[in-house]
Amino acid sequence: MAQPIFFKSPPSSTLAEIAALTKAHLVDPARGAHKIRGLASLDEAGPMHLAFFDNLKYADQLAATKAGACLVSPRFEAQVPKGTAVLRANKPFQVFVELAREWHADALRPRSWFDTEGIAPSAIIDPTARLEDGVIVDPLVVIGPRVEIGAGTIIGAGAVIGADVKIGRDCNVGAKTTIQFALIGNNVLIHTGCNIGQDGYGFIFFGPAGHVKVPQTGRVVIQNNVEVGAASTIDRGSLRDTVIGEGTKIDNQVQIGHNVTIGRHCLLAAQIGLAGSLTIGDNVALGAKVGINNHLKIGDGAQVTAMSAVKDDIPPNGRWGGHFAKPTKQWFREIIAVERLARDNETKGEGKE
Repeated sequence: MAQPIFFKSPPSSTLAEIAALTKAHLVDPARGAHKIRGLASLDEAGPMHLAFFDNLKYADQLAATKAGACLVSPRFEAQVPKGTAVLRANKPFQVFVELAREWHADALRPRSWFDTEGIAPSAIIDPTARLEDGVIVDPLVVIGPRVEIGAGTIIGAGAVIGADVKIGRDCNVGAKTTIQFALIGNNVLIHTGCNIGQDGYGFIFFGPAGHVKVPQTGRVVIQNNVEVGAASTIDRGSLRDTVIGEGTKIDNQVQIGHNVTIGRHCLLAAQIGLAGSLTIGDNVALGAKVGINNHLKIGDGAQVTAMSAVKDDIPPNGRWGGHFAKPTKQWFREIIAVERLARDNETKGEGKE
């Protein structure tokens, strides 16, 4: 449930009002006057909370819930306890999220920690930088020469913005983030502790004089509506730019190497490592801790399961996984074959000391 210390309390609403707002069906209209004052999970909800159910893994929590009301699909409606009002919806979680976005808009993006407007006195801003009206700059920020920042953008405490960086409108740059050699679009969320635009990992390895550094003269280009999770790093390109496509959402602690191109509306879960000069298409989903080798192409709509190691190109709409990654059907067949072989060996007594 939302914590009032950190987030604003939602308005008190009747079930009838919630049903009208969300287009959910209140099964028992006689409960329409019941007041809801917040959202909560099934196991934490009380009589003044609205919860949702759409996963059988939580059937025990549904049976024991004390929630005042529950969003639920017609399939599971009969499992809701008698003391809990039923709001019927075909996609209960989606409706729950829509209501949460309405009630807790302040949780959708990072805010200034200081609830102030304008530029903090301790910020250091080069006189050649240009900030549009409505930019908020928190304490101890450093903004370099010729930087441009659009209206409505918030720069968090201790962030450092290097020379000539361009940041669009309605962006959020988290505290202790550093950005250099980068062009950033509108409505981009960069969470705390990110590093964007630093040198890529480029060397001529094992030469007579040791490892020779390759100049990294490209940029990082982040298009509109991208989100970058905390402590993620995006290296600038060597000859071409590193590009993050519109609408892509990147989780925490993701490393993106130089010259990588990521398409539109991709999903990258935590602790992914992308080697240099990799090209990823649109609408690609990569599970947590995926590693992808350099100079590969991942086609539009591809999906890679968590903890996979990718050494080959993946075709559009491919479903791959494993170490090394391969089509998931092939991977599953191989796993089954190995398990069967192990069982057969145990039956025969092989492998025993």
